[in-house]
Amino acid sequence: MKTGTILAILGWLLFFLGVILLIPLIISLVYDDGSWTAFLWSSLIGITIGGAFAYIFRAEKEINHREGFAIVGLSWILAAGLGALPYVFSGKIPNFIDAYFEAMSGFTTTGSTILKEVEVLSKSLLFWRALTHWLGGMGIIILSLAILPILGVGGMQLFKAEMPGPTKDKLAPRIQDTARILWGVYLLLTLLEIFFLMLSGMDLFDATCHAFATLATGGFSTKTASVGGYESATIDTIIIIFMILAGMNFTLHYRILQGKIIKSIKGEELKLYLGVGFGATVFIMLSNWWNGIYGDMLENLRYSAFQTWSILTTTGFGTADFDQWAPSAKTILVTLMFLGGMAGSTGGGIKHVRALIFLKFTKVQIKKLIHPMSVEAIKLDGKKIPQDVVQSILGFLSLYMVVGIVATVVVTFSGIDLVTGCTSVIATLNNIGPGLAGVGPAKNFADLPYPAKVVLTFCMVAGRLELYTIALLFVPEYWRDARPPKTRWSR
Repeated sequence: MKTGTILAILGWLLFFLGVILLIPLIISLVYDDGSWTAFLWSSLIGITIGGAFAYIFRAEKEINHREGFAIVGLSWILAAGLGALPYVFSGKIPNFIDAYFEAMSGFTTTGSTILKEVEVLSKSLLFWRALTHWLGGMGIIILSLAILPILGVGGMQLFKAEMPGPTKDKLAPRIQDTARILWGVYLLLTLLEIFFLMLSGMDLFDATCHAFATLATGGFSTKTASVGGYESATIDTIIIIFMILAGMNFTLHYRILQGKIIKSIKGEELKLYLGVGFGATVFIMLSNWWNGIYGDMLENLRYSAFQTWSILTTTGFGTADFDQWAPSAKTILVTLMFLGGMAGSTGGGIKHVRALIFLKFTKVQIKKLIHPMSVEAIKLDGKKIPQDVVQSILGFLSLYMVVGIVATVVVTFSGIDLVTGCTSVIATLNNIGPGLAGVGPAKNFADLPYPAKVVLTFCMVAGRLELYTIALLFVPEYWRDARPPKTRWSR
């Protein structure tokens, strides 16, 4: 393993984030909110440390899969560390564990928060929360592939380690071009949502923050009451539409823009994603109507649809306290937390394609019990799924269950009740945001013990990077052949 390459690229990433921190600094000066020094010091730390690493250590020409996984896993850990500094330096979140939790929640697009009142933050800090979502949504690594030439060599290894889902679509021969295409689509949808939110009555600042959080499926809002604080059916509808788009594979958006509409909408995963979303909306509407939660059917549709798509896409925005809904509705919402969005989306969860292939695998196993001599192939969109992909999915699901159970045991061991502990793990591991009971949509993670927050922070990054990337960092064998880093002065 080429440790010099890892350190050099991590240095470039810290340097890049240090430069990005100058944007909220400018926002602070514009609004004169007094937080500019917090961003200045944070930016200087990122630029200085990152620049030093990039200058001292030498990146070799090739990046293999080992370096790729290490760079991706460590980059998120370091990014959250740097991203936490503005909260600490401003004094708004003085405890570093809390600040790190908030920053990791931002970059991993989880949306869980330790803030009891969001409005106490300055405009620039609110913008930084939203910006961490937007950067983390498509991935800092993918952005770096698009704009940093140093990552152009061997970049496919970073792309494979970063992009969520069992398959990675390469839209262009060069990985830099693929990254630019994905970010182009991402930026276009973000600008469209900002435009429509402003038409609906939001000011530019709030529209930008909510568009960043929506397209990243993050959930950080500029209001403690989240989107519900605006009390606008129009805003709710706009955000529902863009949450649905954000939960879709971004390569589909690009192909639709190319005019390949029919071919793009025929995919099995898209049909399952839309079918689950609309079906769950209807079921939750019926549950709310049957239990007398909402008397007016339009009101019922508005709140049921919003919370269904907010949870399914792992965005986590709130317009209603669904913890007060009937157990049947809450059961459906918790189930949706596991599914998440489509592969290649900014959403979390296990992804619909994995669920679909697992169902096909189960169906094949049942058939083989009935007809032992039959030869069955698992197909998706008419194409045979390679055996190694199926095994990878089964392994992922097994690891997912182990991590979820162990994390729940550790969190509840710290004195948290079962519902709060279990759903806090589900919410963070799937990058949802709110859970139930003590971490429900009307509450937050502030009062959880620090050991629980540390475990949940780990769950956020593990879920965002699909478990394997982070799990590898804890395997001693993975680091066994690590070579001393080559510096600029090494021969």
